[in-house]
Amino acid sequence: MSNSAVSAHPWNRDFVWRSVTASPAALTTGQTDAFDNEGFFVIEDLIDPDTTDTVVEEIDAIEAETEAALRSFEDERLMIGEAGAITFSPHLVARSDLLRRLAADPRIGALCADLIGPDVNLYWDQAVYKKPEKPRRFPWHQDNGYTYVEPQQYLTVWLALSDATVDNGCPWVAPGVHRRGTLAHNYVDPLGFECFERFDDAEPAPVPAGGAVVFSSLTPHLTGPNTTDEVRKSYILQYAPRGAEVLTGDPGSGPPTGRVSCDAPERQFPVVRDGSAVTPDPI
Repeated sequence: MSNSAVSAHPWNRDFVWRSVTASPAALTTGQTDAFDNEGFFVIEDLIDPDTTDTVVEEIDAIEAETEAALRSFEDERLMIGEAGAITFSPHLVARSDLLRRLAADPRIGALCADLIGPDVNLYWDQAVYKKPEKPRRFPWHQDNGYTYVEPQQYLTVWLALSDATVDNGCPWVAPGVHRRGTLAHNYVDPLGFECFERFDDAEPAPVPAGGAVVFSSLTPHLTGPNTTDEVRKSYILQYAPRGAEVLTGDPGSGPPTGRVSCDAPERQFPVVRDGSAVTPDPI
């Protein structure tokens, strides 16, 4: 499918992409240009190896609980999570001071300031582990296609906790489509929401452990199957402008019926204020 064949989400009307700062403080103009034009870029060394090792140890223990919980179900599945295939462990910052500090790390805060603006909150965090036992793709989707946030334009930092390769399920992106705003998505059981089946000009985004794929909430992406013998580990951190809201209702039935502020203090806290990183309160 080419990017001309996609259709807009019913709530996406008159969207105009807002270009990021022309004078970045932490990123290069090449990175901000790539984000504007392609919808993503890769940082190969966002966090150092010691920090990566500590984060992996912390998340591994929590993810083991997720895997065990999934195996307790008759079909070993809950929504799109499945034991031995793919696990989702959300809201880790509400359980770990270490991960709260990571989410507000000044290295991440600086790129948030360049790409979002002077006042930024953590919106969502989750570990996603892709297992080799049941290799499968995760379909083409936008992050804003799962839960509709306004402003539509927020940020995903896909942090690799192990080397992410084409063989073990690194992200693939559909360059340039982010400028259309949120697309219509359909649920494909058991894989999740999908905005199109294929994209002819897709680009892989392999990244080493400690690096990150940085992309817009509007950038369609997928991850391929893990065909190796090792677990592919990632920690996904999403950031939105201060004041962002989740729209509620049924997109197929009409306009939104409500709005919910993204300000739950235990997991949606300030990371940038007035352009500077903010240290979060402990749990």
